[in-house]
Amino acid sequence: MSLLTDDGVCIEAEYTPRRPARAGAPAAAPDGLVVVLAHGFTGSLDRPALRRAAAVFAQHSPVVTFSFRGHGRSGGRSTVGDREVLDLAAAVRWARILGHTRVATVGFSMGGSVVIRHAAEYRQAHEGRTGAHTDMVVAVSAPARWYYRGTAAMRRLHWVVERPLGRLVGRLGLHTRIHSRGWDPVPLSPTEAAPLIAPTPLLIVHGDRDPYFPLDHPRALAAAAAPDSTDLWIEPGYGHAENAAPPELLTRIASWLNEHG
Repeated sequence: MSLLTDDGVCIEAEYTPRRPARAGAPAAAPDGLVVVLAHGFTGSLDRPALRRAAAVFAQHSPVVTFSFRGHGRSGGRSTVGDREVLDLAAAVRWARILGHTRVATVGFSMGGSVVIRHAAEYRQAHEGRTGAHTDMVVAVSAPARWYYRGTAAMRRLHWVVERPLGRLVGRLGLHTRIHSRGWDPVPLSPTEAAPLIAPTPLLIVHGDRDPYFPLDHPRALAAAAAPDSTDLWIEPGYGHAENAAPPELLTRIASWLNEHG
């Protein structure tokens, strides 16, 4: 499916129905629930890691996957988490058009920052935005603040995003088309957005072996968010985002969604 964002970018999206129940299958999600997956930077709906994650969630509920702008077969150029909120909003609206009454957004890395900001900016009470809001939020391996360069992995990422040669490498080597202009204005940071999500349930998941963002990031997010509607999981041995997420962790996240759905 090709979806049109509010700023006129076409993004590719795909719908996966729940797998038929079988002996030993996980419990089904509540009726009407769909999971919308938001991939990390340089990912897409066709990447094996996201497809593996979608397959796990599809054992519990229908799944919508999509490619952020500048990724996969979507149009436009990546703004590395800024205008990607509009891409997620388009995917959530499509999920509701398909008949789902409850939408859970699950984002990895860059997608984790996007689901947090989307939940804050597209609350149901906002006039004219009904249908684009989420009912549950899961941020996996998400940053807490912008412009972080404290790890070698993030210094490499900034080189790819900020330098002309880096953007060429991103386009040719990583199949990601990156916008050359910086943020103006700088979007709300995930830590600033986190307290605005309540009372929507929020789950923050982070690995203690994450090579991009150390543990002060998830802890800062959890400290900023409303304690009554926020859970924090620090996962021993887990690395970063969808590429490192084991099926067992994804199944636990799906179970958390079922409990809160």
